[in-house]
Amino acid sequence: MNDFRIDQRQVQRSFARAARIYERHDALQREVQSRLFERLDYYEAEPVRVLDVGCGTGRGAALLKRRWPRAQVLALDIALPMLRIARGHADATNPFERVCGDALRLPLPDASVDVLHSSLCIQWCATPLPLFEEFARVLRPGGFLALASFGPDTLHELRSAWAAADGVHSHVSRFLDMHDLGDIALAAGLRDPVLDVEHLRTLYDSPRDLLRELKGLGATHADADRERGLLGKRRFARMLAAYESMRVDGMIPATWEIVALHAWGAPEGQPRRAEGGGEIATFSIERLRGSRR
Repeated sequence: MNDFRIDQRQVQRSFARAARIYERHDALQREVQSRLFERLDYYEAEPVRVLDVGCGTGRGAALLKRRWPRAQVLALDIALPMLRIARGHADATNPFERVCGDALRLPLPDASVDVLHSSLCIQWCATPLPLFEEFARVLRPGGFLALASFGPDTLHELRSAWAAADGVHSHVSRFLDMHDLGDIALAAGLRDPVLDVEHLRTLYDSPRDLLRELKGLGATHADADRERGLLGKRRFARMLAAYESMRVDGMIPATWEIVALHAWGAPEGQPRRAEGGGEIATFSIERLRGSRR
């Protein structure tokens, strides 16, 4: 597995600052959201509770509520300003509940979620295995998980341009690959994970336009081991010049590797790892009563 760490406070600060202008820059996010929604067709039941983890400004939560109007839809995000913007998508005819919380500590009981949805959020979480274990904890047996994340090929042009300007320090966030995510899902106790990967490309008039979009999305460099000082004008100019050499048909390209995953909640009684060691198996009261008889 790739060896890098995420600075969770930096992630929270960046998305909080970007909340007001996020939707001016989220065309790619909406496209990924649309493709992820196609996976929801695999879930044929009528959910009681649907959880959107990393809901951002609430577009996805609103779509989930329209898809399942009788379900309770919970929109969770770590950045409170994002949830304030999400209020605009949760009108009287399309209500959903907004929750400020950490995906690593979901404020929900065990086996209480029928559908867990997360689009382009989990790559910003510091510890992926505990995150997936938390997803497995709240999913009901047979519940459905659908998520999308960035893969390691994302922004490889920007990463190469920075490497040409500064071969010592990291300047672009790194992301887990498809195989790592599949292994983590299985290790967390999720059932039958299915993964796909595709590459999308966006085009810009200049490298600065891409950087402006990333800032507007809150997608700043979040590696805990990133350089903390000022970048310096010369290094920044060298990076821009290196990126300019990558123009395709007069435009600046940016690649986004999108990893999509869906999986199912573990059957009742399947053990899962507990915090601090050991394993926990959950059974319904009715099943335990039957065992006593």
